Amino acid sequence: MTEIRTPRLLLRRWTDDDLVPLSEINADREVMRWIGDGSTLDLDQTAEEIERMEEEWDEEGFGLFAVELLASGELIGVVGLSVPEYLPEVLPDIAISWRLGRQYWGQGYASEAAQATLEFALQDRGLDRVIAINRSGNDDSENVIRKLGMVLERDTTEPEHHYLLQIHGIDLTEYEA
Repeated sequence: MTEIRTPRLLLRRWTDDDLVPLSEINADREVMRWIGDGSTLDLDQTAEEIERMEEEWDEEGFGLFAVELLASGELIGVVGLSVPEYLPEVLPDIAISWRLGRQYWGQGYASEAAQATLEFALQDRGLDRVIAINRSGNDDSENVIRKLGMVLERDTTEPEHHYLLQIHGIDLTEYEA
């Protein structure tokens, strides 16, 4: 089983025990504000999301991790890699993303988990390049992206909901520099 430990976090595959805590995160309008059309997800939709995340792990050899606090074992969110099929223009690039419960914002957890995931992508999984897709105006995610050393490459429009997206990227040589 793929696991990554950071000083404060465990990034791991999904278990049945993650359904309720993730559904609570997904039910928070402020958390979901920058994701898709901003809609929250209920328990059944969260179960489907976990199933899709696990399928991506099985098919791609990477995916979105469940993120828990080492000190308490508490699930705090999602961080990982995915194929951004909703934005065909960036394919075949792989995207890094994160979503944490609101009570965990502003404590460096997203940056810590994203940095470990980026290292996993470029060094363990052998990807040559990773992108981050950020909705314009999401300054908190923009800060995490900057800390990862990613650079803005271009703006584009999300094809279904038509909001502005910013595409950032980093390749293996930039990461190693």
